[in-house]
Amino acid sequence: MRQEYLVPSQDFSQAGVASSSIKKMLKQLNLNPLLIKRIMIAVFEAEVNVIAHSYGGKILCDLDDEKICIQVIDTGPGIPNLELAMTEGWSTATEEVRELGYGAGMGLPNIRKNCDHLDIYTKEGDHTHLSMTFELRMQP
Repeated sequence: MRQEYLVPSQDFSQAGVASSSIKKMLKQLNLNPLLIKRIMIAVFEAEVNVIAHSYGGKILCDLDDEKICIQVIDTGPGIPNLELAMTEGWSTATEEVRELGYGAGMGLPNIRKNCDHLDIYTKEGDHTHLSMTFELRMQP
């Protein structure tokens, strides 16, 4: 099963729309609440990053009997220094984004902490593609 959600750029009124839709779907599937919470943290952080730092993008959610794979693909401009971006508290958020309560530099670290597997492709001046995997068989 695949679900696709569009994520706008710079429209924080849309922050959480995609992650809330995914949460509703996962609850209907009666998945473990702790798994749903981990997925929601990761997806919400990624969704906010697309809104704050890119020109928009999309979230793809694929579910099978063994895992949930969520891809977050934005339209640029890429992450200039991925190693720094993975550091807690490091942020390139604008002052306007910080005034809205976002941009604390915890997005990518929180995503990494909550995924079973995370792959990140990014190229400065291009785009960023996160691939997050959550294993179902590891659940109690």
